[in-house]
Amino acid sequence: MTRLSREFKAPEDITTPAYDRAGAGRGIVHLGVGAFHKAHQAVYTDEALAAGGGDWMTTGVSLRSGDVAAGLNPQDGLYTLITRDGSGDSFRVVGSIGEVLVAPQDPEAVLKALTSPATRIVSLTITEKGYGLDPKSGGLDTAREDVAGDLDNPENPRTAVGFIVEALRLRRESGLGGFTALSCDNLPSNGHVLRRLVHDYARAARPGLSDWIGDHVTFPSTMVDRITPASTDRTYADVEAALGVEDLAAVETEPFTQWVVEDDFVAGRPAWEKGGAIFADDVAPYEKMKLRMLNGAHSMLAYSGFLAGRPLVRDVMADADHAKLVARHMKAAAATLDPVPGIDLGDYADDLQTRFANPAMAHQTYQIAMDGTQKLPQRLLEAAVTAVERRQPIDAFAFAVAAWMRYCLGVAEDGSSYALRDPRETEIAAVAGEAGRDPGRLAGKLTELPGLFPAALSGHAEWRNAVKERLSTMLTDGMRTAIAREAQE
Repeated sequence: MTRLSREFKAPEDITTPAYDRAGAGRGIVHLGVGAFHKAHQAVYTDEALAAGGGDWMTTGVSLRSGDVAAGLNPQDGLYTLITRDGSGDSFRVVGSIGEVLVAPQDPEAVLKALTSPATRIVSLTITEKGYGLDPKSGGLDTAREDVAGDLDNPENPRTAVGFIVEALRLRRESGLGGFTALSCDNLPSNGHVLRRLVHDYARAARPGLSDWIGDHVTFPSTMVDRITPASTDRTYADVEAALGVEDLAAVETEPFTQWVVEDDFVAGRPAWEKGGAIFADDVAPYEKMKLRMLNGAHSMLAYSGFLAGRPLVRDVMADADHAKLVARHMKAAAATLDPVPGIDLGDYADDLQTRFANPAMAHQTYQIAMDGTQKLPQRLLEAAVTAVERRQPIDAFAFAVAAWMRYCLGVAEDGSSYALRDPRETEIAAVAGEAGRDPGRLAGKLTELPGLFPAALSGHAEWRNAVKERLSTMLTDGMRTAIAREAQE
């Protein structure tokens, strides 16, 4: 079967890039090219290039595996995006990525791309754990092995922050200006987080560079939203049937997409608004809404759904009791928010539930459940603290946290084991092994993990009792019974 390439002639009903890819310069370097980037920012850039042109093609960078490069590079950076919902599938070929570099294989090529005069934006989707963030201090975790290795040898970086700072040093030395560093990950105030980490690293590794960065680099915050399941054999088979070519880089997604961006770019930007991006002075209300209502509900249903034998989000929504808990969680999360400009939170919750129930989306609960210690603070714990402070109901958040604690045992109800896929997995396993299935001990030990639970919760008796009671039901009677009982309360 022929691979997708620039020579591909698409069927008339397939959307293809409506611009001169070969003539467009590479204005963006994106760190962390994965399914989400291909379904989200790359599509907005594709739309911007089609609407207004410009030198905004993207050079992608994989910081770990070469799998994405192996899929995209033989296809000239082209790939197919399938958009699925209950009414059927649509297909488009996206062309905004020119090539993908693999940092462990050729770090010099990555630095060359980052220091190119054409590069004006460096964007990131590296997941929460890719930043080297110390959750206790909010700064750079200099004790982490990869971060410490970069600080000891900054000319040969491995981490995203290390590459950014080394590229900025080289740009300063060669007389080039800075660039906009654009985080597109689910971190609260992600631009502020990235700014601090870059300055922390620069002060430690390159004295004197931090001041220059402050004058020449901007760090806008963003809020991103689009459900993007992992590609499967069906993804590739459906593309082959529709396009008549093999596409090993194809991804699938839902119709909904949202991108809110702080408009603070040091050297210009694409016309992303042509693809529907919203530019705002303050992204914080939008990101908090999304983190607490969408991502918080996602985490709750992921832990409880996985343990209840519901592998997909749509399976959770097909169960009346479980769907009721999703709705309850969103309502409780909305109550912890201040007003969001232009958004009706009730309508937003309704839209989220419709999206979760999309029968065409095979979004795995196990996929959502990974990296729990990185996600809990902003998705669940901050909302719980607000609920406690405002004397609002805490049941929804206590149930979600109890489900995470039960998940931390790493053993399903049929006795099979699973990997937590969490950066603190070893630490959690030691705690779980010591506590066993005693709900009080397990909840207590996990609550005492350094830097995870805020004092407003760990020292709050009502909260601890609410979590312990729900965890006890999950351990004694099973997750499905816990869900059914919770839904009746």
